[in-house]
Amino acid sequence: MPKTILIVDDSSSLRTVVKMALVRAGYDVVEAGDGREGLAALEKAGKVNLIVSDVNMPNMDGITFVTQVKQHPRHKFVPVIMLTTEGQDAKKQEGRAAGAKAWIVKPFNPPQLLDAVSKLILP
Repeated sequence: MPKTILIVDDSSSLRTVVKMALVRAGYDVVEAGDGREGLAALEKAGKVNLIVSDVNMPNMDGITFVTQVKQHPRHKFVPVIMLTTEGQDAKKQEGRAAGAKAWIVKPFNPPQLLDAVSKLILP
């Protein structure tokens, strides 16, 4: 049974690049364009094994999204990787406080992302 990963990013081209790398590595992928869509996609998908989220998005930013995911009993242990242009330590600390397990700064290379995914994904 393939693992399911939720990608939350307002850039459809970035979602496509991430999705291609993940699908090639054998994962199922669910996509959302912002935090609100991400929460809805989580409910619809049922079990998600990992989340990759941007920080800066319209409607609901990534930090707020992760905070809300972590408050949900069914999803609070799902690991989250932040994939963002934000590299400041203050933002990273905010992300960690919200519950993010890894922080990858764009531009990224797919092997770097896949390495983080393989280390964090839940069985």
